[in-house]
Amino acid sequence: MAETDRRLAALACLCGLICVIGGAFGAHGISDPLLKDVARTGATYGLAHSLAVFAALGFGRSRWAAGLFLAGFSLFSGSLFALALGAPRWLGAVTPLGGLSFMAGWIALGWACLAPRKAD
Repeated sequence: MAETDRRLAALACLCGLICVIGGAFGAHGISDPLLKDVARTGATYGLAHSLAVFAALGFGRSRWAAGLFLAGFSLFSGSLFALALGAPRWLGAVTPLGGLSFMAGWIALGWACLAPRKAD
């Protein structure tokens, strides 16, 4: 595995860990039902896209997808976790940018899946 891929995989593992911690804190450390749901959404989307990074690393031209999934995690899940912890409401304006990053990552991964592969 190339060094860049190893770093992307390590970041995906860190994101997965943050999602488990965020989900557990949302379930056990937050009493407001709305904020619990916000934390759950951040954890669910973040964990799914942490795993998607590993899928992206299986295709030669998909580093863009992996990077977009990680950016989406930072913007989408990160802003939701911050809101659940009491960050200012204006931070919610960042969340859709993370969603766009997730969508762009799926487009990039699909493109990489369809691209002709070089012989090993």
